[in-house]
Amino acid sequence: MTFTQAVPATNLLLDALLPKDREQLLAKCEHIGLIIGEVLYRAGDVVPHVYFPTGGFISLVAPIGSTNLEVGLVGNEGVLGITLILGVDIAPFTGLVQGAGTALRITVPSFLRILGQSPELHHVLKRYLYVSMSQLAQSAACTRFHLVEGRLARWLLMTQDRAHSDHFHITHVFLAYMLGVRRVGITKAANALQQQNLISYQRGDITVLDRDGLEAASCGCYRADKKIYESIMG
Repeated sequence: MTFTQAVPATNLLLDALLPKDREQLLAKCEHIGLIIGEVLYRAGDVVPHVYFPTGGFISLVAPIGSTNLEVGLVGNEGVLGITLILGVDIAPFTGLVQGAGTALRITVPSFLRILGQSPELHHVLKRYLYVSMSQLAQSAACTRFHLVEGRLARWLLMTQDRAHSDHFHITHVFLAYMLGVRRVGITKAANALQQQNLISYQRGDITVLDRDGLEAASCGCYRADKKIYESIMG
């Protein structure tokens, strides 16, 4: 999957910190590139690094039997490795780069040392953990109860938010994999959104034409996700 980043992005969690706490963390971070398709770590692995995306985004993928299902996205609004604040260093999900870009990366020992010295960082990340738990629950309910068209609209909006662009490239096969449905279901849903002039879709190139219309077509889970983030994180 590729996307065109229209505006530079920072990480909103780091921006929320007091200057001294942010500088302490940044001093131990390194800037890295996120490469599409790169697996940062797999479910069950010991977490080696914490990632604060500043551009691009990462899928949280849960292994289910012989297949996988995307249960969340992490862009510059969040962090990959949040369960470390619970004292757990085993990854619950696979971190798969879905949109190329950049991130700030810090080793787990350095992160935990700074976390123990910074009540402000601990406070911000605890609130984000609550948001993450709420959004994961929302995703589970969405997968179980909502129609593919609404779920696809939600996923496109979530992707647009994190890509900082209205244009990206993705195939039916990849969408079916991410949403856990058959390819024919994705084809029907994408065609329905295109017939309403909400998106343009041709050979994997997707352009969001009408964001307001896409929000109206999405299931209520997208608005619920946004509301919980805004109410808890500010």
